[in-house]
Amino acid sequence: MLKAKKKEIPVYVFVGFLEAGKTDFMQGVLEGNDFCRGERTLLLVCEEGENEYNPKKFSAPNIFIETIGSESELNPENLQKLTDKYMAEQVLVEYNGMWMMKSFYEAMPQKWMIYQILMVVDATTFMVYNKNMRNLMYDKLNAMEMIVFNRFTDDMSKDEFHKIVRAANRSADIIYEFGDDRIELDDIEDPLPFDINADVIEIRDVDYALWYRDINEEPQKYEGKTVSVKGRCLVGNDLPSSVFIFGRHVMTCCVEDIQFAGLIGTYPECEKKLKHGEWYKLTGRISVGYHPVYGEEGPILNVKEYKKAAPPVEEVATFS
Repeated sequence: MLKAKKKEIPVYVFVGFLEAGKTDFMQGVLEGNDFCRGERTLLLVCEEGENEYNPKKFSAPNIFIETIGSESELNPENLQKLTDKYMAEQVLVEYNGMWMMKSFYEAMPQKWMIYQILMVVDATTFMVYNKNMRNLMYDKLNAMEMIVFNRFTDDMSKDEFHKIVRAANRSADIIYEFGDDRIELDDIEDPLPFDINADVIEIRDVDYALWYRDINEEPQKYEGKTVSVKGRCLVGNDLPSSVFIFGRHVMTCCVEDIQFAGLIGTYPECEKKLKHGEWYKLTGRISVGYHPVYGEEGPILNVKEYKKAAPPVEEVATFS
């Protein structure tokens, strides 16, 4: 467990949809001796399920429960008021899965600091929820440090669950809890669908989204490597004559979140040689450094050659 700085209030967030098992999970946490060691703890409950907390079994007496009945109550003033009321030294939150994570982040008082955030998921309903409420599900999966699939059974495919999680979150720990008290950690490897050690790293059209995320998360591993990738080129618009932007629109989870995912490219007099908005297959060497268009360090494709190309079959790239 991380140690809080002076006056900083650590916050532990447990996320999940109704009847996912959050309350039982948190009850178990609060009954243990590892979590609460005498700290004054504020437990915020953002939805009411079938199960209720049993304070008599808590490992410490100074755990105070408050209910947040509606999303409108989720604001810095109210949360600070509750923090002061109980002189809370740490906060636990049972967060409503129907509320977006942004609502919680914006409601956090200044001294609150998230120390851990995890999601409890009912494995028996996960696929249905993911299909019918993809935007809400992705919003949660994307933010988590740990995802616990409870009520998991041997006839379920870990590969299917793993693939959905990894499309949203590449780093979260995944745990499978079986009804017989068996717990298994996810150890499925996630090899990239392209050879990063090849003389020329060929990025297929279907792999653009994965490659774009990977090069932005770990740009240094691409330093000095040659990449061949298809994208639309954006030139002009006050860019220097040797600088352009290339990329594709990427859909993360639903139509509403489609965004242009682009990188900086360089090529002498590209404004004269490349047509704005056209598709090209670009081959070039990656460097990593500061660029004013980014406003920070980032990957830059220094183009060696280019040729016009037909648009991909699916012009909007996805992670699936």
